[in-house]
Formats: sequence, C-alpha cells, structure tokens
Amino acid sequence: QVQLVESGGGLVQAGGSLRLSCAASGRTFSDATMAWFRQAPGKEREFVSWIIPSGIRYYTDSVKGRFTISRDNARNTVDLQMNSLKPEDAAIYYCEAGRIETMEYRQYDYWGQGTQVTVSA
Repeated sequence: QVQLVESGGGLVQAGGSLRLSCAASGRTFSDATMAWFRQAPGKEREFVSWIIPSGIRYYTDSVKGRFTISRDNARNTVDLQMNSLKPEDAAIYYCEAGRIETMEYRQYDYWGQGTQVTVSA
C-alpha cells in the first residue's frame, strides 16, 4: 500500500522557520515528481513547490527565496525547509507524488494526510 506521511508542522512566530518532511512507502518514488501543496481554511489547495527526479525545482512566486524543497531518493523522502514564515503561509501542507511536474494538485497520483502549519503574527 502506497503511503505518504507528512510531519514537521507546528506553531511558529512570523519570521521563524519550520522543516516539513514527507516519508513515502509502498513503492519507490525516485522516478516521480514530488510536490508540496497547501490549503488554508476556505481556500483552494494551492501549489507551493515541486522537484523532479533530476533535482530541478520550481516554486510559486510567494515562497521563492524563503522555501527550499529537497529530496533523498535513497530514503524515499522529500523535505520543505520554510524560512521567514509569514502569517499568510499558515495552512495544511500536503505532500504529493506523480508522473509529471504540474501545479495542479488533481494531477498527482498520491498524497498524504497533511500537516498543519500555524504562523502567529
């Protein structure tokens, strides 16, 4: 059974940092695009970042320069280092895996349960 399990969320003050981690199991994802999305209350799930097997990364404009996505194919994990957090970054963050790099969450094949990130002003 394929599973993606996110961890690392929590409460942080504005300007602080968090590191999210996603552990995949059930199959190898070394050949998959791994991505992070987020969803705030009352809003659509939105793209944050993806990383393809070669290591090329892409970010949504609002997190460029603050967030860094990385992957460890040997461990089947993908992380999201989030620095200089802002209140508007608060959301549930989801890890997703799929065959193509896309900013549309519905086009991914697997996703986790999410981890809550809260940023206080």
